[in-house]
Parts: sequence; structure tokens; C-alpha cells
Amino acid sequence: MPTPPRHLLAIEGLEPPHIADMLDLAENYALLNRSGKTQRDLLKGRTLINLFFEDSTRTRTSFELAGKRLGADVINMAVSTSSVNKGETLLDTASTLNAMQCDLLVIRHAQSGAPALLSQKVEAAVINAGDGTHEHPTQALLDALTIRRHKGHLDNLVIAICGDVLHSRVARSNIHLLLTMGARVRIVGPPTLIPAEAARLGVEIFHTMREGLAGADVVMMLRLQKERMAGGLVPSSREFFRFFGLDAEKLAYAKSDAIVMHPGPMNRGVEIDSAIADDPVRSVIGEQVEMGVACRMAVLDLLARNLRRNTRI
Repeated sequence: MPTPPRHLLAIEGLEPPHIADMLDLAENYALLNRSGKTQRDLLKGRTLINLFFEDSTRTRTSFELAGKRLGADVINMAVSTSSVNKGETLLDTASTLNAMQCDLLVIRHAQSGAPALLSQKVEAAVINAGDGTHEHPTQALLDALTIRRHKGHLDNLVIAICGDVLHSRVARSNIHLLLTMGARVRIVGPPTLIPAEAARLGVEIFHTMREGLAGADVVMMLRLQKERMAGGLVPSSREFFRFFGLDAEKLAYAKSDAIVMHPGPMNRGVEIDSAIADDPVRSVIGEQVEMGVACRMAVLDLLARNLRRNTRI
């Protein structure tokens, strides 16, 4: 088993053995969760703090469940009513967290690089729950686990990531992970929503769903992130759905057994049709949420093992 990393700040830079180890452990936790069993004493005596500077439902709740199922003391810091909202800097917050002797720190922040900065200033193991448009590593892990459970492997699969790739940290983490594990990754969207650096990442770029989805094993749709757009990147939501929204007609371009994914939250009728999102055979969106808890349990477990090597007790 490879040595657990000190923090989980990004997928980029992780080697295949590290990724495979996390996915294998997450698979074990998925089976354990379905059996109704828990390991309440694994993180007994450890403190997990969720520090979310951006709104979140799935990710924060998922980390909270993961921590509690492993026996950690879980604290959700309400940033909107904390000293951060009164002008405290991120580094001052780091000093406060050190004084609290927090063991595991999950952070979501609007600025790319904030988790990395915090990791240099705190003794806790830091987990990036999404930073700006940079990365969202645990989302990529849960997506990979979901794919592997349905397809049996990741290597040589054709995976189409469609929509607002430009603003998507989920897309970036998925691209790094899937390419590292041997998949073929396509990104599909209008030129205005494709990042300039896409070509050097090793992905195939398509500007029509017909070409991008042809022969795909996995179709991953992304939310149109209007809150991050300066304006003018897409003509209208209706026009976007016409050309890039996933419906039955466009899904027919992919393989007949292709699965449909979405990291949430979904804009139904914008990037995905409700009939596809709720399809009990093709859609694995609900399973993604379930695998999120298992993957986050695996990450907390692995990082806590490293804490035991460097414990201050």
C-alpha cells in the first residue's frame, strides 16, 4: 500500500497507485455502508472541521456523514456568522484552527489555491472540497468509483465531459484522474466554454454533441455556472439546451449502454432533460451521491493514518 499523502489538495500529481488505493478502500466502505455496518471507533478522538466559504449541500453533508460514520467529532463552522465574515484573514483563521488542535480540515473556498495556502499554516490534514475553478478532488474520486462499479475498469473507456468546462473544477479534477488511469477523455461544448489550456491536457475537444458523444461509454454533464460568467458566453439557456443539453436524441449518439452522470446541482432543461436525469437504467446520478460518502470516508481514513504517524499526543 503506498504511503498516504499528508493532504488531499488536488488530483493532479497523484500517481495511479494512490488513486487506485483510495478507490479500493472507498469500494470497501460502499459495501460496508450498504450493509448497515459502521466503524465508529476508527477516528475516535479526532476532530473534523468543515470550513465552507461557499454554499454546499452535497459535499458538506457528505463529509459530515463520512466523519460521523468513522467516529470523528464533526464541527460545521458557519462562515457567514464567524470572524471570517468580520474581516479575519485566512491565515488568522489558520492560527485559530491550530489552537483548537483540529485533526482534519475540509475547506471549500472561492479562491483557487486557498486550501494549499491553509495546508502550509495548519497542523491538520487539509482536504480540498473545491477551490475556485481549480479542483474538486473528492468529486473526481466518487465519479471514478461510480464509473468503475458500472464498467469494471477505467482504462480505455471513452468519457465525454460536456457543457461548461471552462468554469468547472469538477471537470479539471476528472480530467487529471481519468487520464492518469488510462481513460480517453473528450470535452464537449461551445468554444466560449472550453478552457484555453484544454489542448495541452491531453483531451479531445469537440464542439458538437453528435461528434463528442459518438461511441462514448460515459456521458458526464456539467452545470452551466452563470454566477461565474461575465456575460455573453452563451446566448440563452434555451439555446444552450438546444445544442448542448442532453436529451434522448443526443444520448443516442453514445453507446447503447453508456451511463449518464452529473455532479449536481442540476439545471433541468438547461444542461440535462429530466427524463434522462431520472432514467433508472442510464442515469447514475443518485449513485454518485452515495459513492461520495464512501469516497470521503476513504480519504478521511487514509489521511488519519498519516496523522497517526505524526501524532502530537
